[in-house]
Amino acid sequence: MSNNKHIWEGWTVQDFIDELEITFPYQTFHTFEDVKEWCKSEQPYYKKHIPEVYEHFVKKANFKPKQR
Repeated sequence: MSNNKHIWEGWTVQDFIDELEITFPYQTFHTFEDVKEWCKSEQPYYKKHIPEVYEHFVKKANFKPKQR
């Protein structure tokens, strides 16, 4: 996964991750869909699914494979 991948108007995967990292500790996720929806709704400017951002936060949420 390349966090330097350009997504939108000069924003990279890492830029979106950095923005979401601020509020991540305050989130409670129960499902993978919760993570996906949170990422999309909290990303600044670009409200579409970014798989690399989603995968980053799924890993941080410590979900086990069978929870998907």
